[in-house]
Amino acid sequence: MAEKEAKARIKINKLLEESGWRFFDDATGKANITLESSVKLNKAAINELGENFEKTSNGFTDFLLLDENGKALVVLEAKSESKNPLVGKEQARQYAKHEKCRFVILSNGNLHYFWDLQQGNPHLITRYPTPESLKGYHAFQPNPQRLMSEPVGRDYIALTQLPNYAAEAGWNKLTERDEFIQKNKLRFLRDYQKRAVSAIQDAVAEGHSRFLFEMATGTGKTLVAAAVIKLFLRTGNARRVLFLVDRLELEDQAYKAFVAYLKNDYSEVIYKEHRDDWRKAEIVVTTVQSLLFNDKYRRLFSPTDFDLVISDEAHGSIGGNAAPCSNTLSSTNSG
Repeated sequence: MAEKEAKARIKINKLLEESGWRFFDDATGKANITLESSVKLNKAAINELGENFEKTSNGFTDFLLLDENGKALVVLEAKSESKNPLVGKEQARQYAKHEKCRFVILSNGNLHYFWDLQQGNPHLITRYPTPESLKGYHAFQPNPQRLMSEPVGRDYIALTQLPNYAAEAGWNKLTERDEFIQKNKLRFLRDYQKRAVSAIQDAVAEGHSRFLFEMATGTGKTLVAAAVIKLFLRTGNARRVLFLVDRLELEDQAYKAFVAYLKNDYSEVIYKEHRDDWRKAEIVVTTVQSLLFNDKYRRLFSPTDFDLVISDEAHGSIGGNAAPCSNTLSSTNSG
């Protein structure tokens, strides 16, 4: 059957299996997919589904994806290819609540959404999350209130660079302060940079999860980005951040800046230099081109790998599709 003729069932089955979900026990482990709570799948049940999820003798069917203990972890609401997956949003929410599931996948085989019921609205994904990635993500408990109430002063970055800077003699002697700041390469937020970070906090308070900064060249977008990264990581609203740029020189610049600003609290890597252990870092820097090459983002990144994506120069579309996450921030030059 040609790909364009494949039905939703075939595509969704394949996507599930590619992400490590199993319909039946095999050498890799026990089955972790059921059609309804506590009912294991069998060949006859799979065959009954035919080519369309919505034309079964029992009516519409959801999948339940299970954790390693056999408990419901994800509700997968599957629609036919002709329907937008989001039409099943409320039905999936109710089913997930009934099954005490935190996560929902909405899919028609071509278009997919991942939904953490604790974090706002569904967002587009290009592949299904793996059991392993969800295991770690399940322990992730974001706290927007902490983010909104986090004090962000002028010295928000300086406090990471040198926590006790204010007690140092070089800081307290006004005649030596400038030299002290330069020697320790301390960075302080300007008023407009503080307002930019505060705007993020205000937007979160209003329930938003996507943000756009428009700043002129030379106004310190990377410093603002570092403050936002610290804000999300420090308050427990992100575990790992992806920072996207569109040129190799910017990749190196961003990496060096984040090391200078945040290395005392968080680890930073350039993806292409740490392909095997990038998950050990809190901040991953890469180019958009690197992710797009050979559809690398589809093969390597799970929807739950990053909780915050920052796309420099307003490449916002890649933030929504290459590395889906709970929060996306884009920045662009205004001059």
